[in-house]
Amino acid sequence: MKRLAVLCLAVANLGADDPPLNPAALDRVSGFEGASGPKLPEPWYSPGAASLDHNSAHSGGAAARIDRDASSPGEFTPIAMTIPVDFSGAVVELCEVPRAVPAATVLDTDTEFATGSSIDSSRFTVQQVDNLAVLARVWGFLKYHHPRVARGELHWDFELFRVLPGILKASDAAARNAVLLAWTRKIGEPEPCDPCATVPQDAQLFADLEWIHDRENLGDELSRYLEDVYRNRAAGEEQFFVVPGTNSGKAVFENEPAYESFETPDTGYRVLALFRYWNIIEYWFPYRDVIGTSWPDVLREFVPKLAAASSRLEYGLALSKLVARVQDSHAVLADTDVLPPRGACQAPVDIRFVEGSATIVAYAHASKGPATELRTGDVIAAVDSVPVATLVTDRIRYYAGSNEARKLDWAAYLLLRGPCENVALDVVRAGERMEVEISRVPLAELEFAQAARHDRPGDTLQWLADDIAYIKLSTIDVADVGDYMERVQKARGLVIDIRAYPTNGVGPVLGGHLVPEPKEFAQLSGVDLRNPGTFPWTYKPRLDPVAPYFAGKVAILVDERTISQAEFTAMAFRTAPGAVVVGSATAGADGSMTTVPLPGGHATWISGVGVFYPDRSPTQRVGIVPDIVVTPTVAGIRDGRDEVIERAIREIMGGGS
Repeated sequence: MKRLAVLCLAVANLGADDPPLNPAALDRVSGFEGASGPKLPEPWYSPGAASLDHNSAHSGGAAARIDRDASSPGEFTPIAMTIPVDFSGAVVELCEVPRAVPAATVLDTDTEFATGSSIDSSRFTVQQVDNLAVLARVWGFLKYHHPRVARGELHWDFELFRVLPGILKASDAAARNAVLLAWTRKIGEPEPCDPCATVPQDAQLFADLEWIHDRENLGDELSRYLEDVYRNRAAGEEQFFVVPGTNSGKAVFENEPAYESFETPDTGYRVLALFRYWNIIEYWFPYRDVIGTSWPDVLREFVPKLAAASSRLEYGLALSKLVARVQDSHAVLADTDVLPPRGACQAPVDIRFVEGSATIVAYAHASKGPATELRTGDVIAAVDSVPVATLVTDRIRYYAGSNEARKLDWAAYLLLRGPCENVALDVVRAGERMEVEISRVPLAELEFAQAARHDRPGDTLQWLADDIAYIKLSTIDVADVGDYMERVQKARGLVIDIRAYPTNGVGPVLGGHLVPEPKEFAQLSGVDLRNPGTFPWTYKPRLDPVAPYFAGKVAILVDERTISQAEFTAMAFRTAPGAVVVGSATAGADGSMTTVPLPGGHATWISGVGVFYPDRSPTQRVGIVPDIVVTPTVAGIRDGRDEVIERAIREIMGGGS
């Protein structure tokens, strides 16, 4: 599969010695004009295989040409130049890229079910559920193993719709297996493999394919067919539906239409959504072994649920419950508007579960928040006379999360969402109960950016004491890291706050200042396209020393807002000599995210890469376990204290608990 990616980056660098180019000169340089021979005209520069082409110019007399093949170095070939131009009032056209017309695929040529699946039943019998559960596994297995399907020769979604009527009519297992066998004969026997795929000896997780040998359930002929497909499975590095992520080891899903035109997909398309998602988890989710329940049982459970979800809302809720069963904090449905409670307005306060109680920790609107007369440290006991505990129990099944802390984070965020009208609250303030009625505010007026972080307000670098420095990663600029680390050299201790998502790329840069020698901090696993469902161990990321080295004590702050890259960063910083992690349970979702498109224009994500400690102990659902567990208290919130920072300071000072 060939791809063309184009990135245009302009950098204006106007100094005292760099007079602006006049328009004619700029047009000539940016258009590769006025030069002869194969060399790019100055000031263009390319360290790779770029040359001047006088024969295939898009316009004018010449164009830049990039030639790459399998032996070319690096991931891409750049061309660049510096333009000394004053941009005030000037328009600079940097490049014009002709649109690449992708080659037509079977998704373009097979249109039989473009307007619907022709499956409209919303209730299935027990036998039909059994039949569909078997079909889901056979369909998914062939999707990623049969060479014809893996090459994209068949519209696999539409093949599902072609076999569904016969499967639904099958009165027993024997009739079902006969329908499946007839269908597989149309697909054809796999050609003998050359070369043949082999299973790696050392892997974090191996494919679960014992079911294809179950002759009692599948029958002899169908089981033998599936075994033959497995022996001769696709052995390439790319598939029609899956390609490996660049430098990540995750699966990237291609040619998976979201069928946005169906606002409410019909029954067949809803079944497709279940089958697609279930098999993506089965074959491309590195943490399927820690879901906590039988994934085949989840398949059987959701066949009737997706079939019955006949409205847009019901379908979204069913998908949300399905996604939540994966127990992955990354795996939220993109359309969060379907999550309960629904509404266009929300109370102008930020809530967090503290000591098990829904506690107000900040305002989400500068004036309307205080106008509610609610205060930080107030505990919400009931909403419109319904106890908060009852609301959470009813709603939490729709919220995705690797652990309870992350699910409660969702519950707190959405607790007071609803229609744009008043809401009655039972509030406990310093032990006294009171009733308060407040107005919800349109979501567009609310600001939850600061609420999304639990780090300290103010500058990126602060001094908590004369000899204790504080750096938060949510606002740090990677370019400033070296300067910060020079400034904190005199400190006896450094508090690094990762109770929010960090600036991209800061981990290895800042982390390098914390280690005196190279330190491995993780062990990764990734997908194997030759063996779907198997995740070989890949490599161990490490920190490399960067001057100046910080030799003081390091305290790393984490909590439920520490997720994904933040957790990965905490793992890295933890390797600093004498470092301690202070705080509470993190989100437990490490590993680069990958997108899963679903029918009806929906999408979700999963953690796509397996992330473990160097000794291969897990992080998924476990999170970064603090060395010193500190959780906020309602009294501390009421008094405006940050008890996690306070404990970190005591640790650095040597005072302990």
